[in-house]
Amino acid sequence: MPMQKEIHLTAQDLMAMVQLRPQDVGKYAIVPGPVDRLQAILKKLENPVRNFSFMEYSMYTGNLNGIKVTAMNGGRFSPDTAITTEIICESQIPHIIRIGSCGALREDIKVGDLIVVDAALRGDGVTPYYVEKDFNTVSDKDLTENILEVIKSTGKTVHTGGCWTTDALLQETKHRVNQAVKKGAIAVDMVTSTLLTICQLKKVKAAVILAVSDNIITGELGFVNPMYYMAESAMIDIALNTIKKLEGK
Repeated sequence: MPMQKEIHLTAQDLMAMVQLRPQDVGKYAIVPGPVDRLQAILKKLENPVRNFSFMEYSMYTGNLNGIKVTAMNGGRFSPDTAITTEIICESQIPHIIRIGSCGALREDIKVGDLIVVDAALRGDGVTPYYVEKDFNTVSDKDLTENILEVIKSTGKTVHTGGCWTTDALLQETKHRVNQAVKKGAIAVDMVTSTLLTICQLKKVKAAVILAVSDNIITGELGFVNPMYYMAESAMIDIALNTIKKLEGK
């Protein structure tokens, strides 16, 4: 017997399952990966209310100087990122700021630096189900420029460029890394291309800030480096200050 429905499960189905309504969320969403980063965001919002909690993913909406802001831990890898991004887009939030971590693909980029992504190199296994091979995945230009202006006002070291997303953390070989660098990538992660691709398709403005945790070119591992944790904290304030800037507050 052939499949009876056109698609088995949609973002609308998931929204109904978790009882999420567009009127319950904000104009902006800040999307970290881990739960501890989400909790740090919630401490900076006024009266955050949980919209839903499903498996290990939770969404909250609170206020920032009178601005309604939503925060959700959006996944650490491409498959779960695709699910959470579809839910966020379906909830009609028009602006998404992703705050994540990455490995640097340039020798001069240090652990603790920030990278603002302008385009993504799709090495993940999810986006081929959404778009053709030649699809050009990019960040929203206006949102990205506002983030850069906020970062530059802080004096933090920031780099702008492409991010290569891969699902194979333990297969970042010299050959694959060099190929990504030749194509313009200055960072590597496991989320960015999926989030940006889906946002483009759904016509949601999205931008990505990444804290550098290690350097693939030099071999430096900085996951326990205090500079990395300082950059993680700075990203949260940068995202919140970008929202306030956009709203003129």
